[in-house]
Amino acid sequence: MLLTTTPNIEGHKILEYKGIVLGETVIGANAWKDLKASLTNFFGGRSGAYEEAFVNARNEAEAELIDTAKKLGANAVIGIDYDYETLGEGNAMMMVSISGTAVVAEGL
Repeated sequence: MLLTTTPNIEGHKILEYKGIVLGETVIGANAWKDLKASLTNFFGGRSGAYEEAFVNARNEAEAELIDTAKKLGANAVIGIDYDYETLGEGNAMMMVSISGTAVVAEGL
């Protein structure tokens, strides 16, 4: 499954538009990640715990998007947009939302 943020696929004709597809996931922060992140914030550097959580959330949302596109008979998703939002009391949760247009492209 080809995923692209562009509105077309260079060198490949779009044969059919299957519709808009979404992938969403919500993850919660926990006390351990918060403690590690606060130490990183104090001493400087990157927060590996939160970065790993972001990557896992994005991967889950992408997997859902791909699964939905495959069920529609698509072989690519174009015009993908990633959105990250914080939710809940104290912004303790994060939502990753991915949307795009499922298509059938020639030659994929």
